[in-house]
Amino acid sequence: MSLPEVLRNRSLVGYLAGVVLSQIGTRGAMAASLYQVYDLTGSIGMTGLVGAASGLAVLVLSPIGGALADRLDRKRLLQGAQLVGGSVALGLAVITFTGTVEAWHVVLASLLSMGATTFDNPTRNALIGSMVPRHQLPQAFALVNPAREVAVLVGPGLAGLLIAYGGPGLVHAVDAATYASMVVILVFIKAPSPHRDRTHAPILRSILEGAQYVAGRPIIMMLMSLDLSAMVFGAYRVLLPALALDVLGVGPEGYGLLAAAPSAGALLATYGIVRLVGRTQTAGRVALRATGAFAVADLALAHSPWFVVSLVAAACLGGADALATCIRHAAVQIETPDELRGRVSSIYQISSRGGPAAGDAVMGGAAVLLGPALALTLGAGLTLSYVATLLLTPNAVREYAGPERDVVPAG
Repeated sequence: MSLPEVLRNRSLVGYLAGVVLSQIGTRGAMAASLYQVYDLTGSIGMTGLVGAASGLAVLVLSPIGGALADRLDRKRLLQGAQLVGGSVALGLAVITFTGTVEAWHVVLASLLSMGATTFDNPTRNALIGSMVPRHQLPQAFALVNPAREVAVLVGPGLAGLLIAYGGPGLVHAVDAATYASMVVILVFIKAPSPHRDRTHAPILRSILEGAQYVAGRPIIMMLMSLDLSAMVFGAYRVLLPALALDVLGVGPEGYGLLAAAPSAGALLATYGIVRLVGRTQTAGRVALRATGAFAVADLALAHSPWFVVSLVAAACLGGADALATCIRHAAVQIETPDELRGRVSSIYQISSRGGPAAGDAVMGGAAVLLGPALALTLGAGLTLSYVATLLLTPNAVREYAGPERDVVPAG
């Protein structure tokens, strides 16, 4: 197998290595924080505040982070965000090791850490656009997603081992070290900044400029709606415990395998996805079909009476989601001028990161009323209906060709 052209870019390869390491630390720290709060309080409600704090940071700080990404040097802004996150992790490690930590310390640390990450994510996406040529963006984003999936697989498991060996404080210390490693790696990355907002317009005006641009680009708006349709109505992770324990009867070990299967599926599909998105000139239709495949896999998961079939369905979910996600994220960067990429990425982040949180609430509530299988069936049906509508009627997503032959009007 020949090496994809995008992997000959040393800056991108180094950046991806840093992302893998940093995300492993972040995912492990989140798992450790959940464990730590529950261990300190015995309260599921208090434990839920860790996730609530993270969601609040995304909603409030995303637009500000995007605006700063368009007016400051992105490498330095990303390094600054990493330094803040690393300082929070180090502080939490210290008070954990000294035995003075309380539950509210962990919740506050989650809020501050996610706040730094919220500044971090739109900057990361915008930075990729500065590292690679426009036509390589789909392949670049096809490689970013596996980095996240590796972290999902490795981070929590590593956290469990570290907690068993040295307690949650050791996890937070390792997290601080991974932040520091990303700061160092960024020093060696070449990512020119061809444009910056040197007029220093007020932050609110800058945010509104990004929102106005998104509102005027049908392709971005519709990709956001496609993302939300899958993440809200196809949210399956919140239902996995009930499916594993009550339907399949496979216990916690089986649940662990089922929860890991989507990430494994995404990783196994990586090479094919990189090849496909680098060659296809019907990117919009591919994204729609991948989203439809995601919904079909949801249906298979909802109705499977056999654990092996459920594992395969969950792996297919991960592969289909990875393909659709890389096309959507790349299209947002391709369709956005460099000077607006941070702000547009931050708006899209509210959809891509807020959608799963909303989906957990929606599908969790539906499962209480209808049971997990019926709730997931109805949700997948809604996603499939929306995908079918977009495939059968002329629209910006269906006609989107990708970076080399874009037939979508400028709007």
